[in-house]
Amino acid sequence: MSNISNRYIEEELKESYLDYSMSVIVSRALPDVRDGLKPVHRRILFAMNEMGMTNDKPFKKSARIVGEVLGKYHPHGDTAVYNTMVRMAQEFNYRYMLVEGHGNFGSIDGDSAAAMRYTEARMSKITAELLEDIDKNTIDFRKNFDDSLDEPTVLPSKLPHLLLNGSTGIAVGMATNIPPHNLGELVDGSLQLIDNPEISDLELMEYIKGPDFPTGGIIDGKKGIRDAYLTGRGKIRVRGKVKIEENKNGKFFLIIEEIPYQLNKSTLIERIANLVKEKKITGIVDLRDESNREGIRVVIELKKGEEPELVLNKLYKYTELQSTFGVIMLALVNNVPKVLTLKQMLCEYISHRFQVITRRTLFDLDKAQKRAHILQGYRIALENINRIIEMIRSSKDANQAKEQLIEKYAFTEIQAKSILDMRLQRLTGLEREKVEAEYQDLEKLIIELQDILSHDNKIYDIMKQELLKVKDTYGDKRRTHIEEERMEILPEDLIKDEEMIITCTNKGYIKRIEANKYKSQNRGGKGVTGLNTIDDDVVDTILTASNLDTLMIFTDKGKVYNIKVYQLPELSRQSRGRLISNLLRIGEEEKIRAIIKTRVFDKEKELVFVTKQGIVKKTSLEEFKNINTGGLIAIKFKEEDDLIYVGLVEAAENEVFIATRKGFAVRFPNDNVRPTGRNTMGVKGIELREGDEVVSALLIKEKEMDILTITENGYGKRTRLDEYPSHNRGGKGVINLRCNDKTGNIVSVLTALDEEELVCITSNGIIIRTPMNSISRFSRAAQGVIIMKVALDEKVASITRIKAEEEKEEI
Repeated sequence: MSNISNRYIEEELKESYLDYSMSVIVSRALPDVRDGLKPVHRRILFAMNEMGMTNDKPFKKSARIVGEVLGKYHPHGDTAVYNTMVRMAQEFNYRYMLVEGHGNFGSIDGDSAAAMRYTEARMSKITAELLEDIDKNTIDFRKNFDDSLDEPTVLPSKLPHLLLNGSTGIAVGMATNIPPHNLGELVDGSLQLIDNPEISDLELMEYIKGPDFPTGGIIDGKKGIRDAYLTGRGKIRVRGKVKIEENKNGKFFLIIEEIPYQLNKSTLIERIANLVKEKKITGIVDLRDESNREGIRVVIELKKGEEPELVLNKLYKYTELQSTFGVIMLALVNNVPKVLTLKQMLCEYISHRFQVITRRTLFDLDKAQKRAHILQGYRIALENINRIIEMIRSSKDANQAKEQLIEKYAFTEIQAKSILDMRLQRLTGLEREKVEAEYQDLEKLIIELQDILSHDNKIYDIMKQELLKVKDTYGDKRRTHIEEERMEILPEDLIKDEEMIITCTNKGYIKRIEANKYKSQNRGGKGVTGLNTIDDDVVDTILTASNLDTLMIFTDKGKVYNIKVYQLPELSRQSRGRLISNLLRIGEEEKIRAIIKTRVFDKEKELVFVTKQGIVKKTSLEEFKNINTGGLIAIKFKEEDDLIYVGLVEAAENEVFIATRKGFAVRFPNDNVRPTGRNTMGVKGIELREGDEVVSALLIKEKEMDILTITENGYGKRTRLDEYPSHNRGGKGVINLRCNDKTGNIVSVLTALDEEELVCITSNGIIIRTPMNSISRFSRAAQGVIIMKVALDEKVASITRIKAEEEKEEI
């Protein structure tokens, strides 16, 4: 009972778990900052060195090496030891392999290595630089697990190995993830730090550009590298190297030549295949792996006409072909885990090498002094050789001879013993000269070694010479390319910038469809179904825009909302579309009055607003660049008024053209309207006649053009612009088209160029696309000709223009 003590369980758990945590942190998971090795790596290399398995010796069975490590230094699982050794022999895991493997050591496709009884291994050539001088008292040793053998606490490590090959490990409550680097760059950085200890981390980055992964790849931008080197933590975006090739038939191929570090190639290929199957990535017709011993080559064949950059962006977006390497530069410093900056890591390495070179020099000095001491005894003995031989012959035994030598010639015990052990051949003239020459050389060496120990700068000079020699021997070109930061892949990067036709109905149903789905017809055609309307819904807006354009949607409440064209549903010609209130936060009672497109919200551009009562207002486009989901106020107007037109002014010389329902029009310079803020009313643009209202307006950007006018019954004409005199705003205007029962009232006006086409849509959703040059020119007072045949129960609802096709086809 005396061996039992009472303890609170929480205290026992706390202490036990703390002991366990420290054991994992110090003895397993984290590398030492000095040699960059965890205990298991250090023990494998030390055991191989003890077995004489250097690069110039034959390979030995891996099972023999694992048994040596387990039995002498690392009493853990054999699989763990073997897997560690395998990783050190894989060129896709280690930037500079520490072990040479013979046999199946796994692949980048995730294939595991053959069993240890089949494979063979030995140390690689560069590993000798980690172990050199280990037998010269350069590092401390400790007892192994059963106190039967000594093992090193750290290796001499002539290389800055922690940064050279990096390290990954998960301890208790902490983790490390240090990327590998290029040897030449590390040497250059170390040399600069030795010469200039005050150098900053940023200045070191001029020499150490960033991680250099064994699998190559591309590092996207320097921000993550800068964060990692300055703070010890950072996120580095890495993507595979992909080449775009085109064959004679115009087909494109994406060739993956390098992949991000630690990415399984077969998993990547499987992921791409699944994305194609799920139709998340379209345009791929074939995927094959043509990799061989020369390197990685994954071929992705695209459909003819597919844009390779768009497919590549999708690969970067949806697969691990672009991934993030999270850097945590955590290592053990005096057995304490610390997050270190680039400079701190190199300083710890340089400090370690300083100690190694100092201890090696002391060892060499001690060895040289001991040998010189013996040679000094030889020299005295050789000068008195005859008397000494006679003394030895007359001695009863070796002890008496040794005592007489010490007593008569003042030899030390070591000298006396060495003289007694001296071979007779040393008495020859040649041997005597060799003794003298060796002694003189040792005297010089001793002076040199003492001088080194007296001057720190000489130790640093030796360090620099050794580093330069290592660089000359093992240095190679950087594999990982560092590029300027590539912007985050946005949805726009995955969208083909095609021209679309956007239609919107009176009830707010909107859709987009590729413009090439509507082929051109001759003037007077019946058109094709553009969408099926229901109930009393009619189409009242049609316009053309590219997928990457932004649509600004203005409502009868004077508010504006925005949406990207590609965010609109792409539907069939017959579909009515989707309710825009499901896409934007437009109120139930709000009606869409105008839609315009833009790419950038440039402060040099302005928006012109025209209302039903002829009010005109102008506001800078820049004021609309931050439209939130709830919309913004764009214009104020009276309760009985309504918004008719919004246009984008791109030049000061533009003119405003306003057309009324009864066939009148006014034209005036846009600088007649003074710019005001968003939440304001405008000024009078046209004096309306009784019963008339504004139905359309436009901005005139070129003087040599026609004004196209379309009526609700499908009549239309082109009239030269110069027939419309330019006056100040606020006038009653001039005749634009003589309206009657046959033509109906004016629907809309457009500017027209011969190389364009007119797209009309009726209230029933019928669309026609007609070349502008097929529409005849008439004077202002004329009624025009039939542009589109409409049924008795329908009217022309809206018009827009589009670039003409190179070849016209009949539908």
